[in-house]
Amino acid sequence: MSEYHNPVLLNESVDYLIAGNPDGVFADATFGGGGHSSHIVSQLSPEGRLIAFDKDQDAIENAFKDHRLTLIRNNFRFIHNFILEQGYEEGIDGVLADLGVSSHQFDTPERGFSFRFDAPLDMRMNTRAGKTAADIVNSYDEQDLEKILRVYGEVDGSRKAASLIVRMRNQRSILTTGDLKEAVQPLLPPMMEHKVLAKIFQALRIEVNNEMRDLEKFLQGAAASLKKGGRLVVITYHSLEDRMVKNFIKCGNIEGVVVKDLYGRTSAPLKAVNKKPIEPSDSEIATNTRARSAKLRVAEKL
Repeated sequence: MSEYHNPVLLNESVDYLIAGNPDGVFADATFGGGGHSSHIVSQLSPEGRLIAFDKDQDAIENAFKDHRLTLIRNNFRFIHNFILEQGYEEGIDGVLADLGVSSHQFDTPERGFSFRFDAPLDMRMNTRAGKTAADIVNSYDEQDLEKILRVYGEVDGSRKAASLIVRMRNQRSILTTGDLKEAVQPLLPPMMEHKVLAKIFQALRIEVNNEMRDLEKFLQGAAASLKKGGRLVVITYHSLEDRMVKNFIKCGNIEGVVVKDLYGRTSAPLKAVNKKPIEPSDSEIATNTRARSAKLRVAEKL
């Protein structure tokens, strides 16, 4: 399991999720390498149950076996449909989501998630369908590319980056991670090349996988899937998704708009358990650098 993915904030997230209820029914919305799921199952009694989701075939093929685990290959945006399908109309006790890309996906060159390798520019988490990152950089108009880089990657110089991409594709198609790096090379400062590339690749990955739209649907579905007192535990890795989670917990919507009824009651279905996000310890970051930007938020169903 650790070779596939090193789970972040493992003990903290699972402790908040289980909350002393080993007989409960829980969901891991982002199975990935199974690190969080295996730890959840280790804390369950024989009566406890875990329903896990992942749309990546690699994750499904690498899954562990346990009679308490039900693994579903599908997008976590449909979590509520599947919770109902599994027979839990009354709701379940907790939902965990780790929104990070798995180490396995980053470290598998042909998946195209990392600029460390020269590989096909793919980035799809579900390799069965959908547009690739190459499709996006070769077909989106310059204004749309600029918006993706600015909004999803918070790329300084997003307009220039989009212009450079269009200039390259007018000469030849951008088909590999190496092609993309070459296209934006004039934008990359010598001492911060990796930081800028990371933002560009993040922006394209989010667009390829509809991550922001899927996250909004997931949050709505997770809240609907919880019974009263059930917990939502989410680990985020960048400001966009963390802001969405924070707003949803506070207001019941990703925009952060407080909506009240005639009696002054808010429509938010959750309440925060931890006012400030929990962050990895220095020792965890030292052993797993991908944990450095992680934030853990926990909420309970009202």
